[in-house]
Amino acid sequence: MKNIVILISGRGSNMQAILEARLPLTVAAVISNDPKAGGLATAQKHGIATRVVDHRAHANRAAFDTALSTEIDAFKPDLVVLAGFMRILTGDFVNRYRGRLINIHPSLLPSFTGLDTHRRALEAGVKVHGCTVHFVTPELDHGPIIIQAAVAVLESDSEVTLAARVLAEEHRIYSQALRWFCDGRLEITPQGTVTILAARGAGGALASPALDS
Repeated sequence: MKNIVILISGRGSNMQAILEARLPLTVAAVISNDPKAGGLATAQKHGIATRVVDHRAHANRAAFDTALSTEIDAFKPDLVVLAGFMRILTGDFVNRYRGRLINIHPSLLPSFTGLDTHRRALEAGVKVHGCTVHFVTPELDHGPIIIQAAVAVLESDSEVTLAARVLAEEHRIYSQALRWFCDGRLEITPQGTVTILAARGAGGALASPALDS
């Protein structure tokens, strides 16, 4: 059974969705950079070890990443899962876990990297928005894409309503990506893309607004 460590910064809703999915893996620990992160209490209720590596207690990003990797490595994870972890990691840290570090981002990458994705999607007038699970590389939000989910952008949408629909999809696809990892079905190709081995069925397409019949 695979062993994972989850990194969070806040309430950890994606972490909770992973726990509730009852995947064939062991969550060895949940680590936060914020001692006030609500997700720490959730993890503790599930009997999961928790640790805090407060970024404010370190002189610079490199020192923080070194302390964080020490905590992570103590649990010998097969995979490190970023679930609302709001710190930009150094290249040295990312390369340490190359192929073993994944993230979920609230946009259809490569569109809308970085922050404020829902506001930017609305301002751009896109008709489809969504979320992406990807392997992490030193270039922010540009790693190999594992899975994406799309939602239609409605005329009535605000940042809040659009974010809520996207978050519901985040909860679904992160668990799916982890299940593929546990089953040994994720493979990064020499071209830097992800293949899902022995995937069943062909992928569909979503058009928004809907096509005329």
